[in-house]
Amino acid sequence: MAIKQSVWSLDTKKELPTSSLNNEEELENLITENISLLNNNWFVIGRQVRTAYGGIIDLLCIDAGGNLIVVELKKNLTPREVTAQVLDYASWVNKISDDDLAQIYLDYTNNEKNIGDAFKERFGIELSDNNDDSDIQMVIVAVDMDGSTERIIKYLQEYSVNINVLFFNVFEQNGERFLSRAWMVEPDDVSITITKSSKEWNGEYYCNFLEEDVRSWDDAVKYGFVSAGGGSWFTGTMLKLNIDDRIWVNTPKKGYAGVGIVTGTARPARETSLKVGTDEVVFFELPLIGNYSKDAHPETEEYVLPVKWIKTVPLDAAYKEIGFFGNQNTVCQPKADKWEFTVRRLKELWKID
Repeated sequence: MAIKQSVWSLDTKKELPTSSLNNEEELENLITENISLLNNNWFVIGRQVRTAYGGIIDLLCIDAGGNLIVVELKKNLTPREVTAQVLDYASWVNKISDDDLAQIYLDYTNNEKNIGDAFKERFGIELSDNNDDSDIQMVIVAVDMDGSTERIIKYLQEYSVNINVLFFNVFEQNGERFLSRAWMVEPDDVSITITKSSKEWNGEYYCNFLEEDVRSWDDAVKYGFVSAGGGSWFTGTMLKLNIDDRIWVNTPKKGYAGVGIVTGTARPARETSLKVGTDEVVFFELPLIGNYSKDAHPETEEYVLPVKWIKTVPLDAAYKEIGFFGNQNTVCQPKADKWEFTVRRLKELWKID
């Protein structure tokens, strides 16, 4: 069932007449050139990507967490056919190696830039080769969708399949065309559905603390906090944490350096105060080593989460070993077997119940 979209002129008080795309390629070109039409935290790494099974993926994208997104335009296929097709493509993408992914991007850019440099340029962080519990997302771009296919997609979502439909409609006024869009299910709601139906979670949160000349682990240990910044993708997951949640903090490339209990909610650094002795001190009035993007725009500003540390170690003593869990999200609720192993080992090493 297509989502009804209308556009009204506030000046003429009339509804704009619907129009159409010149062809499917026009929409594909538009999305490729401006991926923010789908999501501002994605970027395109491949177009018309041929799979090992002979299929061709319209667009392959990646997000700041290193998760891959298969984008498929409905074109002349029936909704059921394109749903089956995008599932087939996702099964292939789920198995491709880092080398294959690097080659896909080289082909897409005609060997002008490697995917690691492009990822760092786009998101300001390194693309990790240890991104466990990553998710393959599927997006079908369509103008309409029959009720049967809608029921199939919602059923798949209930069983942890990250699939969604983005509807586009075209309108016209005075010879100028306008594009509107609407998700079948809001992307955040898809994530909530998947979390509820996924493998049982052990109740322990994973947390990334990325220094990168902006933050200091010594600050975090001394004053009791973790932080992240750079946009909603990086800070949004911190907002899901509640007081008394336990986080295990990983420092990328160095290892796990601490575990603590959340004592407050994540807030912008400029609005945060931390307890020092018996005093509450405004965050940016602390004698900090890091600068925490103090002058950043509100959309990219640093968020600070207060933590009472149970155990911390210096970065040169941070612990990692083969089989440890890693992920590029700032905070996540891992359900991978590696997470069970990681928490168990750290508890043994740090003598924590």
